Amino acid sequence: MKAVDSRHETELATAGWTVIPKLISTELADSLAAALAPSLVVRDEIRRRNGVLENAAGTLHHLLMDSPCYIELLARFDVIEPVFKNFFGGNFILNSYGGVINERDSHAYVQNVHRDIRFGSDSRRFMLNALVMLDDFTLDNGATHILSHSQNVHQQPNDATFFIEAARATGRRGSVLLFDSRMWHAGGRNITNRPRRALTLTFTSPFFKPQMDYARMFGYRRIHECSAWMRQVLGFNARVPESLEEFYVPVGDRFYQRGQD
Repeated sequence: MKAVDSRHETELATAGWTVIPKLISTELADSLAAALAPSLVVRDEIRRRNGVLENAAGTLHHLLMDSPCYIELLARFDVIEPVFKNFFGGNFILNSYGGVINERDSHAYVQNVHRDIRFGSDSRRFMLNALVMLDDFTLDNGATHILSHSQNVHQQPNDATFFIEAARATGRRGSVLLFDSRMWHAGGRNITNRPRRALTLTFTSPFFKPQMDYARMFGYRRIHECSAWMRQVLGFNARVPESLEEFYVPVGDRFYQRGQD
């Protein structure tokens, strides 16, 4: 897979978002799209049982171990590691791994104007969103609304202003939308008869708690299967030891590796 154009780093640093075209192969996009429906059934059953199904239509969380294709996608992200490292100024880990199936006239919390981190810093970036388009994103099927240059706008814009001024993140299936998590954005309304599917991943500085213990979910016994990229992004390099036996080990075997700041 070819290297990603450096213009995407510039767009992230200025406008606050960028779309990398056709980053994911058609074959992998097909597998991911097929995996989403059964993954949603599992989550909707749990939400129904626990009484938290309202306002969550088509939203999915913590998909990593549902299917091998979800792991494969994360592994394929290694090609944009330079973009990530430039954004964070260092290392990072997976914070969440979700998805959205946007059906015609569906309603979910992701369609409200929001941002995914409630604080920021002028000198350091803490969180990055990566949205993988599993269908073409168009104006009609709910392409994401995103307010360019809003990463330092602390006050939420009113809906009328936001929807007039926001850009639309359109793209072909297999493209990836990256944006600073401080950006004000909203999922679009789908007015077509076909679903608009996407995966929604977030990445944070390594010292942030991930929303799920992805290293444990993946499994310590499988760490030998991990490339250096996967070991880092799954959080194996930012673990907390549970005992003195785990603490007093050679540097290369430590859970919390150097450079995780």
